[in-house]
Amino acid sequence: MTTASNLPHLWLPYSQMQTAPMPVEAAATSGSTITLADGRTLIDGIASWWTACHGYNHPHIRQALIQQAEAMPHVMFGGMVHQPALTLAQRLSDRLPGDLERVFFTDSGSVAMEVAAKMAIQYQLNQGREGRHKLLSFRGGYHGDTLAMMAVCDPEEGMHRLFGDALPQQIIADLPTTPETLAALEALLSKRGHEIAAIITEPLVQGAGGMLFHEPETLCHLRRLCDDHDILLVIDEIFTGFGRTGTFFACEQAGITPDIVALSKALTGGTLPLAATIARKHVFEAFLSDDPLHALMHGPTFMANPLACAVANASLDLFDQEPRLEQVRAISAQMTTELEACRSLPGVRDVRVLGAIGVVELDTLDDPEALKRAFIEKGVWVRPFRRIVYLTPAFTITPDELSTLTSSIHQVLKDHLG
Repeated sequence: MTTASNLPHLWLPYSQMQTAPMPVEAAATSGSTITLADGRTLIDGIASWWTACHGYNHPHIRQALIQQAEAMPHVMFGGMVHQPALTLAQRLSDRLPGDLERVFFTDSGSVAMEVAAKMAIQYQLNQGREGRHKLLSFRGGYHGDTLAMMAVCDPEEGMHRLFGDALPQQIIADLPTTPETLAALEALLSKRGHEIAAIITEPLVQGAGGMLFHEPETLCHLRRLCDDHDILLVIDEIFTGFGRTGTFFACEQAGITPDIVALSKALTGGTLPLAATIARKHVFEAFLSDDPLHALMHGPTFMANPLACAVANASLDLFDQEPRLEQVRAISAQMTTELEACRSLPGVRDVRVLGAIGVVELDTLDDPEALKRAFIEKGVWVRPFRRIVYLTPAFTITPDELSTLTSSIHQVLKDHLG
């Protein structure tokens, strides 16, 4: 078998290049389909890592990209601003709950979370709380692959285990989803809350941890505990934001306002890299001072790229103009019905759906590459990981396309597990 190591010059993500099979080559996209270089077409079940919420090549987003490219593809954001960023910041603030009103733009989700952590720690320092430099996060969590974010991901997940001795030691706890884990977290905070700058969590679903769902009540517990201990609550909405869980932001389902929220992925409808870290008013005001050291000293070269901001505004237009959340509800209902057939298959541990996220969890997943190849033979693009097979389709997927995905999952699992 020809492996990925034979590719000229490329180094692929999350791949042992010596053994990974040669990847398929994409040539074009449209709606919920990917056309390969050899002419085959695949129905995309994961919307390019959950980003292409409106489907590929939406004409409104494409037109916004063209118009902005003709006017100003990029300009530095140091000492300058521009209308696409001003407009996008206002629209995001208007959409977010409470007084989340100060938007700092970056170009990837990992960096947006790095900025959130930096904001939280410096917020405490600017107020004279020099001992509060730790971050608390949860087992099963994932917040990116950059150095600081590796330190707050699940330490047992394996992807970052090699770096354990090189990373700053943060505090990892069990997510408070039961009375026992809630009591344990309360006890931990009573003992170590004075060390902690922020609690970091994904709302409603831990994505890369295996699409692990939890109830909105969990977020309410975290909000209360942060208030009790003067800790900032940082919500990672990079996966869940922009309708994926059934509401525009997942934290809305708990009725809470985080102190800092990070957004990316579907922010531009999957068209260009862009991310944002948004802080509440009191967090921002802690950085206002005559002391230059109290400023947030961070500035990615391509922050607030005008092209990306323009397409993000176009993506928000589509949420305003087209029935995206109604489409999510329809997708949720269809996946709930159609994936249920997988529950009776041998080796299936659970079937669960939240918004436009459908999950079939297996007892074990020993050969994900074999499943990937089988899905491609069925004409669908589905990438199992850990021990799950999941769907996060575009919100514009047709019922027939979605049925092709769900039936393919059932048939492939039946063939490989039976």
